[in-house]
Amino acid sequence: MKVTTKFRALLSTAAVVLLAAGTALLVAGDSDEAVAHKAKHSAAQLNAFNEVFMEQVRMGDRLFHGDAQAQEQLGVKLSSTGMACAMCHPMAADTHPQEFPKFQEQMNAFATLRDMTNWCIEKPNQGEKIDANGEAMKALEAYMIWSNRGSALTPGTH
Repeated sequence: MKVTTKFRALLSTAAVVLLAAGTALLVAGDSDEAVAHKAKHSAAQLNAFNEVFMEQVRMGDRLFHGDAQAQEQLGVKLSSTGMACAMCHPMAADTHPQEFPKFQEQMNAFATLRDMTNWCIEKPNQGEKIDANGEAMKALEAYMIWSNRGSALTPGTH
């Protein structure tokens, strides 16, 4: 074996060792778990977070099932045909939020769940496009994701 070949092999081995050590340090940190929050959330905090989420799910459920008062409360018009999302997607069936983002045939574009939701509101339901970051979209998204809980994340699939 030539000297340069031995040197390259030694450098490769050193690089692998350093990479492994660096990864271990990043994961272990200063011997704490690698978590976004160093302090664990209390049971009361987790309960409060869940309550806020479930409020959104309930509002999304109302919107999804065509509740006129919920639409008025949030200032949106999801349909002018009398159709509700749930008429085609009972209990958020066939919404597949776990598959987004993906290429969406109906739109002929790479789309997010929010894009597809607005497409459905505008096209078949002849409603008015809603703000992708607005309260109505957040509620609809929370309801669809909650309804599909337990589904494996498979972005890009159909």
